[in-house]
Amino acid sequence: MTRKYDRVPELSLKALTEGSPETRAEFEAALMEGFRQFGFIILKDHRVSRDLLRRAYALAAEFFALPEAEKLRYVAGVDGQRGYTPFGREHAKNAKVGDLKEFWHIGREFEPGSPLADTYPANVWPHRPDGFRETFLALYDALEEAGLSMLEALEPSLDAPRDYFRNMATNGNSILRLLHYPPVPDGADPEAVRAAAHEDINLITILVAANGAGLELLTREGEWLPVETSPDNLIVDAGDMLARATNDVIPATTHRVVNPKGPNVSRYSMPFFMHPHSQAVLECIPSCRGEGAKYPPITADAFLKERLKEIGLAG
Repeated sequence: MTRKYDRVPELSLKALTEGSPETRAEFEAALMEGFRQFGFIILKDHRVSRDLLRRAYALAAEFFALPEAEKLRYVAGVDGQRGYTPFGREHAKNAKVGDLKEFWHIGREFEPGSPLADTYPANVWPHRPDGFRETFLALYDALEEAGLSMLEALEPSLDAPRDYFRNMATNGNSILRLLHYPPVPDGADPEAVRAAAHEDINLITILVAANGAGLELLTREGEWLPVETSPDNLIVDAGDMLARATNDVIPATTHRVVNPKGPNVSRYSMPFFMHPHSQAVLECIPSCRGEGAKYPPITADAFLKERLKEIGLAG
């Protein structure tokens, strides 16, 4: 593949949502090239407000500073799909030690009386800090809309039907994860890192740029490349479900979060994992078939359960 970019491309969402047909086509082509070459793109000029991002980071820091006993009241279920997951529980596939992180999961909420209300586990909400639920539901909605725009922008390059991905992801089992990487503790296992090398499970991840360095992607040439950008931008990466649907035309990209090289301080991050609805079938898009589909069709729910077992979040 001819290499078009020498760094992760930075794209303006306004080119897609407000640009001319020519500008939109340029965005779509650049998105596809960025995913093929790096598995990542950086998104600027999006509609997630700075004030919302600042509030979200402040509330995340306030929650994770609560006493451990209080946080443990909100551990919800063996699969970790909602509520609090304690430090060190999750690990990368095949990793021998847990990651140096704790996190909180927020899922989709439906209106009272909705026939879909029992589709996914109910959210768990802490009693404090104030404004937690309202802020993170607003962030969930804003990141989801940005993600749907990214998925729709892939359809022309994949010769997929219009709304192929929106139909797959509408009412999907998407998760907003609030991540806290505390200072690396004294005596930590020398093999333990904040997030060991892994690929995301889902279609795409919309990541609010973290308030600290450490995110690195593994290039197609096998080298680790730091992913750094303005805290107002979003980082978008391709996951296993998208790789499966595209027959690895868009591969899932390995990435990690390394331990701090400078001051040993906390790092906060907020990835939004875009999932299909549970009964969506992950199968090869016809234009990606090539010499044949590599993977048999599987429902998104079945695939998710397989992967959660592999990373220690399901029994």
